[in-house]
Amino acid sequence: MKFTKMHGAGNDYVYVDCFHNPYPADPAALARLVSDRHFGIGGDGLILICPTEKADARMRMFNADGSESEMCGNGLRCVAKYVYDHAIATKSPLKIETGRGILSVEVEAVAGRVRKATIAMGQPILTASEIPTTLPGNPPIEADLVVDGVTYQVTCVSVGNPHCVIFVDRITDELVLGVGPKIENHPAFPKRVNVEFVKVNSRTDANMRVWERGSGETLACGTGACAVAVAGILTGRFDRTVTVHLLGGDLELHWDEVGGEVFLTGPTVEVFSGDWPETG
Repeated sequence: MKFTKMHGAGNDYVYVDCFHNPYPADPAALARLVSDRHFGIGGDGLILICPTEKADARMRMFNADGSESEMCGNGLRCVAKYVYDHAIATKSPLKIETGRGILSVEVEAVAGRVRKATIAMGQPILTASEIPTTLPGNPPIEADLVVDGVTYQVTCVSVGNPHCVIFVDRITDELVLGVGPKIENHPAFPKRVNVEFVKVNSRTDANMRVWERGSGETLACGTGACAVAVAGILTGRFDRTVTVHLLGGDLELHWDEVGGEVFLTGPTVEVFSGDWPETG
């Protein structure tokens, strides 16, 4: 099986071109194998680039633990890069089918290769039952969430997948690696949740680390950055446009006041390609 390793701001996945390769018999099991950073290729998960009659391509995303996720902003930008660079569809914008629906991706190419892309992520989901969470509010804004006897003020939104945003004075390993997985699996989130810890630098600038549902800490999370922008605006911390600094790089977010869509801009990088043995 031929694969390509790509990343968006350090959020790295193994990509399989199902236009030219057979569809994996068990993508969840394959995701667990290839994601292993010691015995596999290494990555935050597996993304399949598939044919579809509805758009230029379809993206299916599997986390490192094999669970399927609805959306990944960094992954979607890389799917668009692959589709453009490998001449599946050489146009802009591209239409990519995802678990969030069909999304539009504007690509910026240099010498025929996409270096940067902007996704129209659609309107954030703010109804608690659709995020989903049992916390009060539509959406829950700085709601109390108790973890190991400590109360955190959390703001919850969905950008095709669920997010729990916590604004803090200092982002620490104790929070991300210790509290993050406990919130991911908290009973308040029936489908688990991605957890973002955010330090605000100004009304247009912030730092963020993320504990991703099914993958653990990753260097970046595109939907998470979108959720942070929305949460920051809802709580009065941010203007409509904000730059979010992640461990793997910077992402630019804009929540349009008129149409209500969130726009995500960031880099795309192809790292290498290879062959994965069919025996695993």
